[in-house]
Amino acid sequence: MEEMEANCRRCLLPVKVTNGCKRLRCSRCHAEIPLQISYCAGQGSDGLINKPRDNPDQNKNSSLPSLNSLFSASDGSSGAVSPNNLASRKRALICGVSYNKQKYELKGTINDVYRMRSFLHLFYSFPREGIRVLAEVDEHGILAPTRENMEEGLKWLVDGCKTGDSLVFYFSGHGLRQRDFVYDELDGFDETICPVDFATEGMILDNDINAMIVRPLRKGVKLHAIIDACHSGTVLDLEYVYSHKRKQWVDNRPPNGAKKGTMGGIAYSLSACHDDQMAADTTAFTKKGMTGAMTYCLVDALKKNRNLSYHQLLASMEETISKAYESRCISSKLFDRFFQRHFIQEPQLSCSITFDINTKFEL
Repeated sequence: MEEMEANCRRCLLPVKVTNGCKRLRCSRCHAEIPLQISYCAGQGSDGLINKPRDNPDQNKNSSLPSLNSLFSASDGSSGAVSPNNLASRKRALICGVSYNKQKYELKGTINDVYRMRSFLHLFYSFPREGIRVLAEVDEHGILAPTRENMEEGLKWLVDGCKTGDSLVFYFSGHGLRQRDFVYDELDGFDETICPVDFATEGMILDNDINAMIVRPLRKGVKLHAIIDACHSGTVLDLEYVYSHKRKQWVDNRPPNGAKKGTMGGIAYSLSACHDDQMAADTTAFTKKGMTGAMTYCLVDALKKNRNLSYHQLLASMEETISKAYESRCISSKLFDRFFQRHFIQEPQLSCSITFDINTKFEL
């Protein structure tokens, strides 16, 4: 009996399928994979449905089947896109750091990686070959999120960018703060993200992230950074921060006059919390496995409504997270202490320019 290959709708794990099979279950995340599709040999290089591996190059330009058929209604996937014309100018770097076997280990970041990779591919038509993943998993083609690999990945993300490009940098892991000694921070602190080897190789500072992926952006290029980490509010050092409470943009330009802008492109950043706040890794939303609160709320909101504006998306995430805190679904000794002080995680939007936040969110 001929075997085909499909991908899990949730984590994109390749699974073997025999002709005539209607449904199977992923061995990694245990999601059901509906297969209400015809068996078309050689479906595209994106890896969704492939010909047997004896001749992988045959029909590599065939049109792709609808990705809706690879989702179930329970995933809230009514807004999924069938990328028959995949945008060739979309590229994403997805970093998930678990800090395995370290005292500050995180359990939910690998779930965040699979959720974000699947989301970008299935809902926003990012081609699989345009998504680079760094994570602590034993999977072919995936490198560890070391400082060296992350910095190389950030440079890859913007390399050769041109008008029409849409880029995404996603990070799930620890974020920290340290004293600013060059006086380019209004609050006196640099924000950082922590690679898996940060204890020996150091953290990646907001100044460095800005230099690597913000300043090289040329006219007509847009970058969205989605950062699910503590103290991540201005981790791209973008010049304007939106105050949800004041309903206006706040000037975040460096007091020492340092240039933090782009070469004409636009950089957006959606962060899990303000610079002085912490972000949760929780089971509050899935009840099955850990996940970053911000990642889950962002993906869930956009799956339910692809037409959300930046303002609506920010408000939706904030409302969902706030309700989880108020119901004590997000709880630990550390967060209980902050909760008593009303130190609740609030997602934050920043940008290299000011713009109407009622604009539709689009990657």
